[in-house]
Amino acid sequence: MKLKIERIYTKPIDQNGYRILVDRLWPRGISKVNAALDLWKKEIGPSTDLRKWFNHDPEKYAEFSQKYIAELDANKETAAFIDLIKDQLEHQDVILLFGAKDETHNQAVVLQKYISEKL
Repeated sequence: MKLKIERIYTKPIDQNGYRILVDRLWPRGISKVNAALDLWKKEIGPSTDLRKWFNHDPEKYAEFSQKYIAELDANKETAAFIDLIKDQLEHQDVILLFGAKDETHNQAVVLQKYISEKL
C-alpha cells in the first residue's frame, strides 16, 4: 500500500484509501460531508506561528521544512500518528490531505517524506 498526498480542493482522486486532513485549520469552503475524511489530525500540522511565518513562500520552504520536522520530533502526537498510518497501510492506501494551493511547497509534502523515512 502507498502513502499519498492530495489537495483537498481537487476532486478526490482516490476515495478508497484512509483519508487524513493534516491541516491545523479547516479548509475554507469544504463541507465536512464532502471532504470524505476518515480523520482530521490537526495536531500534526505545523504550529500557528510556523504556519504564519512560512505563509506559503517557496523561498522559505527549506527552512520551513527543517522547522516543521523539529516540531514533529518534539510533538507527543507524532509517534501515535505514525503507528496509525503504519497500521492502515497494511490494509489500504493512506492519503494525507492538505489545503495549500502550492502542491510542492506545503506541510503534507514534508510530512509524507518524514513518515516514509520513519516507516
